[in-house]
Parts: sequence; C-alpha cells; structure tokens
Amino acid sequence: MPAKYIFVTGGVVSSLGKGLAAASIGCLLESRGLKVNLMKFDPYLNVDPGTMSPFQHGEVFVTDDGAETDLDLGHYERFTHAKLSRDNNWTTGRLYEQIIAKERRGDYLGKTVQVIPHVTNEIKAAMKKVAQDVDVAIVEIGGTVGDIESLPFMEAIRQMRQELGRDDTLFVHVTLVPFIAAAQELKTKPTQHSVKELLSIGIQPDILLCRTDRFLAKELKSKIALFCNVQEEAVITAKDVASVYEVPLVFANEGVDTLVLKYLRMEAQDRDLSKWEDIVHRVYNPKDTVTIGIVGKYVEYEDSYKSLKEALVHGALAHNLKLQLNWIEAEGLETGNQSNSNDAQLEDYDGILVPGGFGKRGIEGMLIAIRYARENKVPYFGICLGMQTACVEFARNVVGLAEANSSEFDQATPHRVIYKLRELRGVEELGGTMRLGAWTCKIEPNTLAHKIYGKLEVSERHRHRYEFNREYEEPMVAAGLRISGSTPDGTYVEMVELPDHPYFIGCQFHPEFKSKPLEPHPLFSTFIAAAYEHGSKRRAEKDVAAVEMFHRPEKVSRR
Repeated sequence: MPAKYIFVTGGVVSSLGKGLAAASIGCLLESRGLKVNLMKFDPYLNVDPGTMSPFQHGEVFVTDDGAETDLDLGHYERFTHAKLSRDNNWTTGRLYEQIIAKERRGDYLGKTVQVIPHVTNEIKAAMKKVAQDVDVAIVEIGGTVGDIESLPFMEAIRQMRQELGRDDTLFVHVTLVPFIAAAQELKTKPTQHSVKELLSIGIQPDILLCRTDRFLAKELKSKIALFCNVQEEAVITAKDVASVYEVPLVFANEGVDTLVLKYLRMEAQDRDLSKWEDIVHRVYNPKDTVTIGIVGKYVEYEDSYKSLKEALVHGALAHNLKLQLNWIEAEGLETGNQSNSNDAQLEDYDGILVPGGFGKRGIEGMLIAIRYARENKVPYFGICLGMQTACVEFARNVVGLAEANSSEFDQATPHRVIYKLRELRGVEELGGTMRLGAWTCKIEPNTLAHKIYGKLEVSERHRHRYEFNREYEEPMVAAGLRISGSTPDGTYVEMVELPDHPYFIGCQFHPEFKSKPLEPHPLFSTFIAAAYEHGSKRRAEKDVAAVEMFHRPEKVSRR
C-alpha cells in the first residue's frame, strides 16, 4: 500500500515549533503501530547548514551517513524510530545544484528549465523517495508561509494533493494565537491572515495547530474554524509546555492522531504512550537536582548545543534528577590562569562538560576548566573539541610540554598534540577535510569506556577536522593518560580517560546525536550519575563543616 503524506507548514512567525509538531505527530502514529519517516525542506540557498554559523542556524545535526542537516532532524530521531539520512533534509541550494548539474549534462534535452515543472518535480521525487516502505511520510516545510523562498515547496505539496487526492494527503498548519496583554484577550487575526495566505497559493489546511500560552475557549475555536474553513475539531490548542517531551501527550489529549487517521482514512491500533507518560512524570517529579557547567564558545545561543542539552536531560531523567544547566562562556574564564576567581566560578558544579566547537576563541578558558576538573576530581566529560583540549591540558600540565597545542589554534606549536586530517591526507578543500558520520570505535577492555558501554565495539557519529597525534601517545600514556577507544585500524584515537580520576573521559565523536529520551546514551547517563554522586558528597562535607563550625567553642580571651 502506498504511503500517505502529512505536510507541516508554519505561519505568522518562525520558530513556532514545526519540527517538534512534526516529530510529535510521528511519535503518536508510531505509538499506534504505524511506520513513519520524516523529512525537512529548508528554503535557504546554502547547500547544507555545515558552513553556517551556529548563531545563524543553531546546531548542525549529523546523520549516520555523514549528512550535515537541520537541527529539526534531531527532534525527529529523538521522538521516533525513523532512520534518517541525507535524503531526509533538502535545501533550495542542494535542489538547484542537482538541477543545474542535470542541465549541464543535457538531461533536459534542450528544454527551458523552469521552477514549474522542473524544480517542483525534484521536490516531489525527494518526497516519494523517503515515503518508500513506510505507512506515513511527514514532510516539514521550513520558513513561514508568504516567504518568497518557500513558494516552490508550497507549489510542490499543492501538486501532491492534486495527484494523490484528499485521502492520501493531509495539510497541518502551525500558527500563532497571541495573548495581547493590553486588551487581555487572545487574538485570532494572525491565524486568519496566515490561512488566507495559504489559500492564495491553493492550499486549504486540514488541521490548525494553534501555538498559544493558554487553552483556547470553545467560542474561540469556533471562530477560527469558521474564518479558516476547517472543522472545529481540527482547531488544536498547541499550548506552551515546560518540557518538549510533553508535546506528544498534549497532542494526544487534543486528539491529533485520531483526526489524522480519520482524515487519511487509516486503521491503526490503540495508542500506547505509557513510556512517554513515565518520562513526563519524572520531569515534574524529580528526586533531586544535578548541576552541570558547560564551558563553551556558543553558549549565548542555546540552539547551538540543542542535542547536547537534550542528551544531558535524558541522562538526568534516567536517574530521576532535575538538570540544572549553567552555560559558562569560555572566554570569561581567561582572566588569569587558575586564579581564585576561576575556582569560585567552577566550584559549585557537580560536573563539568566541554562540548564541540571550531576556532581558537575561548580555548584557554576551556583549558582552565579542564585543569580544575582534573585536579579537584570533579567529573569531566569532553566531547570532540572537549577531548582535544583535555589532551592539550594534560600534555602541558602533566607531561610537561608547556607549549603543547592543537595546530588549529597555533600553526607554529612545537608540540602538535592535536593536528589536522589534511596534514595526513594532503586534502586542501575545506569541505573534504571533515570526518563525518558513523565510524566504528573499538574499545579497550577493563577501561571506564568499556564499563560505560558494556561492549567492545560501538558506532558513533563524527563531525570534526582535527585528530589526536599518535606521535605523542607514548609520553602521554606514560604520564597516566589512557587511550580507551580507537578506530579498528588504529589510525584515529576515539576515546581517552584518566584511570586515577573518579570520572574523566573524552570522546572524539558526538554521542549526543544518538541519545533519546526513552534510550538515554550511556555516556550521558553515567556522567550524570558520577556528577550527582560527587555533588552529594561535596554537599555532605559542607554540611559537616558547617555543623562543626557551629559547635566549635569560642576562645576565652585572657586579660
């Protein structure tokens, strides 16, 4: 049986949560035993987000096949079991690149190449490709209705309705119903205008997901239904929630999946959301709090570390803990090496994490944080750049190579503890120097890494340009560093750790990309457990010291 399609569009403003809406609908359909796949079309002209600033675009999510994609694919993977690849994220740039290559080859046999039908045909072909072997394909169109860039995508989904009919296609429109404080009421006009814009390009939405901070009254839903030409039951309150993992439950309460099945004329089993209910129960009923300090360089824009934040949340939920995240700007620690002010900034954290990143800015601050964690036995977790900086710190302060560095930060360093892939391969073009996607990591027995994973071989996703220089393996290992994971051929170092530390581990890959709320990644759940244990011990010692101080007898002064 051919797949059915759900098209998710957005109106009024961007960042309304189309990606989460698409992921949550996928989650609900999966809970009813259906097989889903999800894809995202981004209307910008970049071929992929790989070269875009994290401040512009947020994080770059990496799939197993090495595609650098939009962060919404992270939501799709966290909420469903869909296996995503480069076929699940297309940009205008990539589509046009493909069309121009065809035109240069002569594939169009001298025809005039136009947006309709050539661009729209490519878009439809991309949709049909991900819809093979699934019951439902959920397609999210990036941007906002009315944007000039997204028109070809809108036209393509309009054509899909024409070709496949009403029973096989469904339009879900995410829109805004703002509360105007001055008038003390919710306003439906933005939604009406947004739907009018959709109608002008030939698309009538079937379901409206109304983003709002309070529940919509029946009269308001009736008004929206009347003016937007949808059934009243299809006007859904998509209310703000404290945890994104509550969204599937909110949608379930509003009957979104029941509506989807009704409109697409599909039969499915009853939904089972017991595991999601358990997760949300833990979110609102934690037994305690764990405090993690993230020392990074894009901390002022949290979307830069979207998957990382979610993976830490998953790790905390695994132990029924509330995650308290503090984002520490690495440059802010560079005021003076190991000064008391830095200790004061870092001493309140149960665990310290240094995430991935590119470029020289903030590196010295990261080294200060790593040294503090190493010397004070604070649980430390370094990811990608966090592993590399841990190696540089160890080389400088333990091995005694004072000028050790990465050739990324200092080309002239006499000790290139970390160096560039292209120095090995002789590749110059920026796009060809990344180690991307899934690589196998062979884990050494009887190491912390082995204890964490419980296996000797794992597959993890990468996105980086620099590697550990194995010329420095001997002096580093002699000084106490343990290389606990490498590629099977031994070329690349994947994991390092310190055996004389309660929890100090660095990995060259990005484990956050494979963590899910229902399946937390072992590196994150064990890091959170170690951090919580450290924090509890530290607090207990403080309490004992405070009690002793309180009961200490005053010195009697003698005249």
